[in-house]
Amino acid sequence: MQELSVRHSNGSYSILVGEGLRFKLHKFLSKSYSKILIITDETIENLYLDDVKKGLSAYDFSQLIIPAGEKSKHIDVYYDAQTKAIETGLDRNSLIIALGGGVVGDLAGFVAATFMRGIDYIQVPTTILAHDSSVGGKVAINHPLGKNLIGAFYPPVGVYYDTETLTSLSERETRSGYAELIKEALISSEDLLEEMLSASLASLDQERLQTHLMAGIKVKQGIVEADEREHGIRSHLNLGHTLAHALEAELGYGNITHGEAVAIGLLFAIHVSEREYNCKLPFDKLKNWLVDNNYPLTGFTVKAEKIINHMKADKKATKQRIKMVLLERPGKLKTEELSDEAIQVHLETFRERLV
Repeated sequence: MQELSVRHSNGSYSILVGEGLRFKLHKFLSKSYSKILIITDETIENLYLDDVKKGLSAYDFSQLIIPAGEKSKHIDVYYDAQTKAIETGLDRNSLIIALGGGVVGDLAGFVAATFMRGIDYIQVPTTILAHDSSVGGKVAINHPLGKNLIGAFYPPVGVYYDTETLTSLSERETRSGYAELIKEALISSEDLLEEMLSASLASLDQERLQTHLMAGIKVKQGIVEADEREHGIRSHLNLGHTLAHALEAELGYGNITHGEAVAIGLLFAIHVSEREYNCKLPFDKLKNWLVDNNYPLTGFTVKAEKIINHMKADKKATKQRIKMVLLERPGKLKTEELSDEAIQVHLETFRERLV
């Protein structure tokens, strides 16, 4: 088992990564909670919910099962979760357990942040993608006009990452998660990027996966400790996400996975960076790796006007001016404000490079 600690303005929390953690969550709880609400989705319910419940027999707990997928990050599901918390008698000394991927973690975390003005919650991620979303305390739900527009900064009291749960992931879920790992490599260094891009997802062993996960988590840890509420370098974690969030909003949440959208967004950020900074970046190397690992890059036919409108509604935009995180090189990033006209040209030339 490996352990990291993340400091924040009100204290710190541990991240534990290892095998079998889902069976022994009771050993990690920092206090005796009056009640526990486990929030998970229909997929994880059938796989791991009973395992978690076995270790909580000494606690008064209940469960809420939500539909699997991005569409559960919706105000109606959020309201249902609040109703469940009230009806089961949760109080300020209660705990919410987010058991699942990024959707479950974001939703359950936002429920915890707002129930009785904030109660404890822990993250129990079950996907590669959730290595990113479970760390840092960003919790949110979506609005039809934009992703994660309704949310808060609210850190968990612990993150317990059982790597055994990753063995049940589909090929698509593995691809989705690795897009965020590639993002963290681009933020970190050329060396980490080279290591990530040397991996074939079809033949990935658990040891190498755990190595990559820890590397990604450490990148995230360092950034969120330095800039908890995104006043500076934490915005670098949005690399690739300006286009990604626009694609998700336009195509419909769940019709393209977050990681698939991020993969396209990373390529676009590199493309824009090369044009804006007149430099050579690993566009072809990343594109070839994405193609080799079956990321869906073809069919990028969304109208530029619609993409731009979604970009301007993004939470990073200021006065409806589009902001993008760009690369001067892996490990050196800047945030730039770009005009609609510039984005239009970049989208047209990017589409040509995807063919």
